[in-house]
Amino acid sequence: WERDHHITAAGKDVIVIGGGDTGTDCIGTSMRHRCKSVTNFELMPQPPMERAPDNPWPQWPRVFGVDYGHAEVQAVFGKDPRVYSVMTKEFVGDDDGNLTGLVTQDVEITAKGPRAIEGSEREWPA
Repeated sequence: WERDHHITAAGKDVIVIGGGDTGTDCIGTSMRHRCKSVTNFELMPQPPMERAPDNPWPQWPRVFGVDYGHAEVQAVFGKDPRVYSVMTKEFVGDDDGNLTGLVTQDVEITAKGPRAIEGSEREWPA
């Protein structure tokens, strides 16, 4: 590890693609680095606040939850970092090979998997 060559999120717009424990850890680490902002992309729609009838016990409860990383972002930036029903379509870079942003597209989940919604493209700084 070379002190002059480590990667830091300090002062950067951070985007975390995906959730779960690893996504939350990435969010928390970015906050400790003093990032400028954090956005967390979730492919699936926001879960319901309570169990749905098709999600009975003893199945794992598929309900909305807030983990420590989400709570830290909420406390510092005033909003939940998660953006639901979105997939990354393109990485945008500069002439030096640095990532400068991501292009996303909203999706709906169908029986055949995610379906992109035409005209919903957005660019996010990163």
